[in-house]
Amino acid sequence: MFNKLNLSFVLLIAAVAPAAELQRLDGATLVKSGVNDGDSFQVLYHGKKQIVRLYYVDCPESRASTDADAQRVQEQTRYFGLPDAARTFEYGRQATTYTKKQLARPFTVHTAYANARGRSKAGRVYGFVTTADGKDLATLLIQNGFARSFGVRRALPNGTHRDEATAQLNDQETVAMLKRKGVWKETDPDRLVELRADARLKEAEIDALLYPKVAGPINLNTATIEELKSIQGVGEITAQRIIELRPITKAEDLDQIPHLPAATRSNILARATWN
Repeated sequence: MFNKLNLSFVLLIAAVAPAAELQRLDGATLVKSGVNDGDSFQVLYHGKKQIVRLYYVDCPESRASTDADAQRVQEQTRYFGLPDAARTFEYGRQATTYTKKQLARPFTVHTAYANARGRSKAGRVYGFVTTADGKDLATLLIQNGFARSFGVRRALPNGTHRDEATAQLNDQETVAMLKRKGVWKETDPDRLVELRADARLKEAEIDALLYPKVAGPINLNTATIEELKSIQGVGEITAQRIIELRPITKAEDLDQIPHLPAATRSNILARATWN
């Protein structure tokens, strides 16, 4: 499901730093677009448009147009402990409105242009967003009960390690739940454990159907996390780090992955393509 990047947007900054490093884009503005939702939205920077998908967070969906969307809505409904999908959509719309309000003034995007999956044919890239008030948008969404701590992660722009950043956001999610903020207002606490267990089971069943054991070459620039994990020795963290390195153009790029075992590196290269 990974799409090609908006090439014109990438070329704008391609000359200033290596691809895997976060680039700071000050003065970005929100573009009114039908693709916008709470955690993914189109931005304008130096005359070029790009859809940015936030790291670390997952907002409730505001619509479902495919079977995959519907399955995701079901999983979110169970995770948040909501009575039905209609309430998930409602909080998805609220999350969209909240993000629009937070981005009403120019903001800063940090991105390494790692390709993100999405509905749009224009493609999406992962990024961090700092509002005009100097606040992290992902954190705001979780604090106000409009998102969960979930998704692709990397070190923060200030250097905070991904594990610490994840722990902090997990704590923020717990606080939002205890305060009954946003989506957590309608959580059924008596059924939450049951609903989440059911969600994990359904997700595992779907993954088994959608992502069977992958054989043969794997394109490191377009593969999903599950496809990358089919390589012996590659787990969730290593798969995410490979995604963060994109675009990968040579074997030596893998040397940027910290503490990558030599055996795993060999296994990756035995299966890898990047053209």
